[in-house]
Amino acid sequence: MSNPVYGKTKKTSSKAKSGSASPLLWTLAIGLLLFLLWSSFQVALFNGQLLQFEGPIYWAVTITTLLFIIWTAVYFKQIKLETQQDWLKIAVILLPLTYVLSLLSAVSDYLSVNMILIQCIYAMIFVMTMYLLKNNKINHIIQSSLIGLAYVIVGFGLLNWLGASNLAGRLVGWFSSGVVNGIYNQTIWNDANGPRLASVFQYPNTYAAFLMAFLFIAIFSMIRSQKVYTQLLHGFMLVPILLSLLLTLSRTGLVMMPIVFVIILLLLKPAKQILWFIYLVISGIGTIAILNPVNTAGLELQQQFTAGVAAKGWIYLVAASIVVAIIIWAIQRWIAPKLETKLQAWGKRKGSSLWIPLGSMLLAIIAAVLLLGTSVRNILPDSISTRLENINFQQHSVLERITFYKDAAKVIADYPLIGAGGGAWTALYEKYQNNPYVSAQAHNFFMQYLVEVGIIGFIIFMAFILYIFYQFIRSYLRRDENERDSHFVFFILSMTILVLSLLDFNMSYVFIGMLVFIGFGGMAAAIEPRPVQRFKISPSTSRGIYITIAGLSIILLLIVSVRFLQANQYAKLAKEVAQSSQDFQEIKAPLEKDLSIRTTHIDSLLTLSSLYQQGYEQTKDDQFYNTSLELLQRGNAAEPYNKSIVTQMIHLYDLRADYDAAYALQKEYAANYIWNMEWYEQLITRSFDLGYQALGQNDAAKKESYFTSGLEAYQHVVDGVEHLKTLPEGQLQGQPFQLTPTMILNAGKMKYMLNDSVGAATILKGGIAEDLTDATNREIARWYLAALTKDGQQDQAIYDKLIAVEPNEADEIKQIAELNF
Repeated sequence: MSNPVYGKTKKTSSKAKSGSASPLLWTLAIGLLLFLLWSSFQVALFNGQLLQFEGPIYWAVTITTLLFIIWTAVYFKQIKLETQQDWLKIAVILLPLTYVLSLLSAVSDYLSVNMILIQCIYAMIFVMTMYLLKNNKINHIIQSSLIGLAYVIVGFGLLNWLGASNLAGRLVGWFSSGVVNGIYNQTIWNDANGPRLASVFQYPNTYAAFLMAFLFIAIFSMIRSQKVYTQLLHGFMLVPILLSLLLTLSRTGLVMMPIVFVIILLLLKPAKQILWFIYLVISGIGTIAILNPVNTAGLELQQQFTAGVAAKGWIYLVAASIVVAIIIWAIQRWIAPKLETKLQAWGKRKGSSLWIPLGSMLLAIIAAVLLLGTSVRNILPDSISTRLENINFQQHSVLERITFYKDAAKVIADYPLIGAGGGAWTALYEKYQNNPYVSAQAHNFFMQYLVEVGIIGFIIFMAFILYIFYQFIRSYLRRDENERDSHFVFFILSMTILVLSLLDFNMSYVFIGMLVFIGFGGMAAAIEPRPVQRFKISPSTSRGIYITIAGLSIILLLIVSVRFLQANQYAKLAKEVAQSSQDFQEIKAPLEKDLSIRTTHIDSLLTLSSLYQQGYEQTKDDQFYNTSLELLQRGNAAEPYNKSIVTQMIHLYDLRADYDAAYALQKEYAANYIWNMEWYEQLITRSFDLGYQALGQNDAAKKESYFTSGLEAYQHVVDGVEHLKTLPEGQLQGQPFQLTPTMILNAGKMKYMLNDSVGAATILKGGIAEDLTDATNREIARWYLAALTKDGQQDQAIYDKLIAVEPNEADEIKQIAELNF
């Protein structure tokens, strides 16, 4: 019954795919590719939630919207809602809408709106590529261009590794926001492990995810290609890609690589599985052969450029790449056809595709045991060998990630249905964290997505991507061997990045997100266009509905993105002016223009408020004070978890000697920064100062209220210090969190003034230090000895030591001990 329908649909689809491309269609395809090239060198459009990163993202929204206008003009007559494939362009609209819904409970208006714009980019990219990649010519061009772009990024990274950072900076500096002082910033990422290759991403783990996707795409493209020069090109690039992957020192990449490899193999016939394995092994051997000299050359060149060392590194790299390319080409030319013929019958057997992936998993386990547990890893450079040696489940990065995920679950529990809005992890993690780590990213895309849009949004997103994967694989398995390969690159691209995003924040790079949605679009283009009878809508109605939605969205996005770009330019101009001028009006002008567009644009709001604070300090004019306070209160209403806003408000209250208001804010927001040691030290100090003032005014109720608050804050720190002792041995604590002498002194005084001399002595004893020449340490000892005296006890050793440093302390101790509160 269904054959005529499917036959008819398939015929129409085939015709559409092989049809020629119009000039406007070529404009769209070329524009998209140039946009991707530009995006990759804007720090891959990292959503870093800072002023310096937002400008390129707003440009990306504008450019994507303009491309979508071209798409609408090209495909207007083809817009319909007849098949499952057609309905995907409606389903994708739900993704930005879930972020719009999360605005109802968003913890940051600024970050939430940015994420809505980013999701709109993804939705438009998906719709455009789903249609573009149905055309065979366009599909071929886009695939080739994506691979070419990846090779350019690999070459760019290696240019920087081998000392040519100035050349690399000049090549892209004319259009890249990542170039600072002639050099692309942080292409080589330095941390405790030494230099790590990061290329355009400025983060090695995300570069590793990118490299892994295109490593497998290069192998696939080489096997699929029938042209000698393209086979040699792809074969040549295998060593640079693998070498770059190792130079990232990414343990996440190395751990996840076998998993991704096996997933891909499961969809291939046995002959191709064997070829994939052989080519990966050959390129791996070629890479290992040159790894030590190229790694050593790179490390030397990071310290000082030497032409001879750089040339030596390039010679090793190029020679190994050529040898590997020729060997692989020879195998592909003479051995691969025979292998496929010989294994053709085996490939038709049920379950035949399982054996080699299972064998690969076994070999991966053996290789892991050799590299992790034996001296075999000594063939690798020390930096890589050390990273491999540290791969275990008790290693700090693993334990920290587990902590992030547990803390994310706490956020989800408080914002379960619609989430806490875009950027929620960045805004909230200090409130929910288990220990004082610093991480504005949850290191798991799916957990971070769940935090932002809640269960409802997450279910919609997972249903969307799982449906695409399921339908693509279903269509892939039904197709003839010759037709399968046309869109398989897009499966590799999306699947690889998403699998590696289970352990990192790769999708926080909008460029990476665009690649993933291009992958979704490519897979959707390959899905069999099966008709949907239940929701049948006429083509004219479909066009009317979709064009209305698209038209309104385009107008809104263009207005918003252009206005936000203007605001961003004003904010940046204000910073530049502030560096060269002290004129109040000159600095204020661009800030006010920015805030007239985005009333709570944080950077400008804080800068303008600070400007008015300075005016108040100099003139004591209440108008300056009130304007500054109004700005901060406006910002606080939109960004209640922004620490900078609250800190500036506290400082403003202090300037006016409104210490009660400053104390109230310090106390109210303490729960948002539970591991901020300075915050709690200030809260304890304020509690003591105000309690002591109340004591002087004979206000016992206020005194007790302030002192109780201060002692609760002190106990919070005590409990936190004890909790940190329970962290697993391999887990790093993060930022310092401990009892400071100031905390101990003020807490001890408060206990003493609450007539609890025993409690005071207990607290103060913990702060006794060896160096009693320090004024604070000496005061702690003084109050400690006074508390003991009050209780009829004495610590002779500390007393003698204190008197030896300052004989007058004896009278001070006696006076304190005689005080009654």
